[in-house]
Amino acid sequence: MDIKLRFVNKSNDGNKSEVLIYQKNVLTTMASLSVAWKVIRYCGRDCTHPFVYPDGYEVSVTDEYGNFTPRLPAKNGQMLTLVSTPNGSRRLRYTGPASASTELDVVNGMSQGAVDICIFKDGRMVGAKTSVVPGQKAVFQYVPALWIGVCSEVVQGQPINSAVMSEANTELSLIGIASADIVMSGGGPGEGSTAYQFNLENIVQA
Repeated sequence: MDIKLRFVNKSNDGNKSEVLIYQKNVLTTMASLSVAWKVIRYCGRDCTHPFVYPDGYEVSVTDEYGNFTPRLPAKNGQMLTLVSTPNGSRRLRYTGPASASTELDVVNGMSQGAVDICIFKDGRMVGAKTSVVPGQKAVFQYVPALWIGVCSEVVQGQPINSAVMSEANTELSLIGIASADIVMSGGGPGEGSTAYQFNLENIVQA
């Protein structure tokens, strides 16, 4: 079930803050990139920014030349494999269950050429595994949670580094939620400013 969310700016910083929202691949044994899934800019105090957290994913593969395969809808518990079609192009295909019901497996089934595997949610990239060689499997496990924080110079759709992740480190669990407001408070100029805080409010249970 898709989760309806609404960012609400209740901070003391006007519309100057850039808010980063992203996810982490929780499989610590599978090094992958966390990507700036959503960057909210110029949202003034008491203003809102609605968006959706979809239940499933879309998966695409890109090569060294910047070509992307068509996106294929996917969900946890599935295995996808990159294969060659009769006309010589490459496509992702469903090839069975994943190793675990909580993960998404993507295999490079080509005979040659490393590729990057990209995961999308709501049309925006949320994660990637780079340089997946033939025969190798990339494993993704995203729990229903978002990480959020105030940042600068982060581009939506681009990888984020560990320094930014250490600053934007508030975790918001979405388990059992149908809709909610993500309320940002704190901030502001001068010595009286406080740290930014993010809390879920007006929660509707699934």
